[in-house]
Amino acid sequence: MINSSFFINILRFTLLILVQVLVFNRLNFFGYINPMVYVLFIYWYPIKENRTSFIIISFLLGFFIDIFSDTLALNAASTVSIAYLRPTIMRFVFGVNYEFQSFKLNSTTKAQQFTFLALLIVIHHVIYFTLEIFSIANILLIVQKTLTIGLASIILCLLFSSLFSTKKE
Repeated sequence: MINSSFFINILRFTLLILVQVLVFNRLNFFGYINPMVYVLFIYWYPIKENRTSFIIISFLLGFFIDIFSDTLALNAASTVSIAYLRPTIMRFVFGVNYEFQSFKLNSTTKAQQFTFLALLIVIHHVIYFTLEIFSIANILLIVQKTLTIGLASIILCLLFSSLFSTKKE
């Protein structure tokens, strides 16, 4: 039987694609800053799920964003990369604690959650903008876009995660 987390993940997947494509791709803060909030799906995805299906779902997330944004598989490559690197990032941030069956992201400290989200976004953006610009001569442009758009993405993702998180009493 299909549990409620399956439907929550489908809802998150769909809503994050719609919000990214219909709202954030149309924003241009200071002429070039378009926050990428769909990375939240990879942040929120359950830890103990099948890794192969997670990477496939991450590819589909990036693929749908690419279709609607006309970005030639840049988002798909970036999301698959961070989906593949997610266990390594989690081991770096949370230590070996995340490998236990009872581990939940909500039970960690806010600093660990922020570090995890920030690393996901920064790695995603480095891959995305490196593939987009694809020139080592423009390394400063890659760093500038990664930092500015990454900062905007982190701020908006923190706002979204605080709005849609379950509060501990």
